[in-house]
Amino acid sequence: MKHTSAVWDPNLDDGQYRNPVIYADYSDPDVVRVGADFFMTASSFNAVPGLPILHSRDLVNWRLINHAIDELPPDFDRPQHGNGVWAPSINYHEGTFYIFYGDPDRGVYMTKTDDPRGRWSDLTLVYEAEGWIDTAPLWDDDGNAYLAHAFAKSRAGFNSVLNIAPMAPDGTHITGESRQVFDGHDDHPTIEGPKLYKRDGSYYIFAPAGGVSDGWQTVLRSDDIYGPYDDRIVLAQGETPINGPHQGALVDLDSGEDWFVHFQEVDPYGRIVHLQPVAWADGWPVIGRDEDGDGTGEPVRTHEKPDVAAETLPTMVPQTSDDFEAARLGLQWQWHGNPKFGWHSLTDRPGALRLFQQRVGESDNLWTAPNLLLQKFPAPAFTATTEVHCGLQEETGTWGASRHGHRVRLPQYPQEHGRSPPDTGT
Repeated sequence: MKHTSAVWDPNLDDGQYRNPVIYADYSDPDVVRVGADFFMTASSFNAVPGLPILHSRDLVNWRLINHAIDELPPDFDRPQHGNGVWAPSINYHEGTFYIFYGDPDRGVYMTKTDDPRGRWSDLTLVYEAEGWIDTAPLWDDDGNAYLAHAFAKSRAGFNSVLNIAPMAPDGTHITGESRQVFDGHDDHPTIEGPKLYKRDGSYYIFAPAGGVSDGWQTVLRSDDIYGPYDDRIVLAQGETPINGPHQGALVDLDSGEDWFVHFQEVDPYGRIVHLQPVAWADGWPVIGRDEDGDGTGEPVRTHEKPDVAAETLPTMVPQTSDDFEAARLGLQWQWHGNPKFGWHSLTDRPGALRLFQQRVGESDNLWTAPNLLLQKFPAPAFTATTEVHCGLQEETGTWGASRHGHRVRLPQYPQEHGRSPPDTGT
């Protein structure tokens, strides 16, 4: 896809942008700035590869550059809709990028790298638990590290509270008891998705509440990491059509500006990504436009672009079109479960994607099929065009054995997944 042919363009004339900046399902986005570069990740649930990595130079134009996870645990060989990678956080500490996320059925995982465009480390299970979700770290000025998290009621039996646990500075394990720091049942039900920051000596927790579709963005503030925390609603839908504006990332710029990246749930497109300006008053952030001055902002539809002291950048959105000329699938493609050797080829017929029929069980319902190759809706209205050739597999490849002992022909394309064909025992 050429940058100029984007199906959704967030750029406007005269240095303005429009929301959403990404009209695609990058759920629960988190962003970190390193120098002049911004890196985003988002929930990927059961899709593989997981943990997408996006890059931008201005917070408006984004491009997929990588995924941090190549494979999920073996249970994800079959689709587990809505399970897996929930609400990650991406951070940069002492030359290393970290991503933490909570799997509601398994616990807290971490992966890291010194190059977000390169290979990320194998997943480390930081803490084994059911119901720990929405994890976010903070490395404090004194060298101590902490991990904030919420709870999934479907697993833990409760929600609407936030906890903080002490963590080893290398991010590999929890070092002490996780302590409740805020109870949102009365004023901020379903509070979740915490992001932990420190500014001018105070601790801040940015956390959405009220539910995904109809909620708001809450900010908590305290002089102590474990509280008590004061609370304030800093962003709400108000008179705008942008429902449930919450859960995202506070991003600071060298220019002194602050911005907030968040999502809006729009069925059936998923959770699309918005960008809001942030102002500060009496130690509290005000997100969006606060026309009545009550401290609670409303989302902006258009705004002047962030001051990043950069030249005008070309329109960039996450990739969509694919001519299948490369040796690997484009980053926009994800499987519905852990991919297996033999599902596809890009080399049997250069310039085309070849998909091979698979037996995925007794059901003929695609809901249970892991070998669905998918990408996100890229805009509110778009046209998708493809050319399809159907037929029997050509007489190429090598002979192997199926699980039932029958001889089958294996396609010759071990480079698809970066490894050799499976050992069939023949």
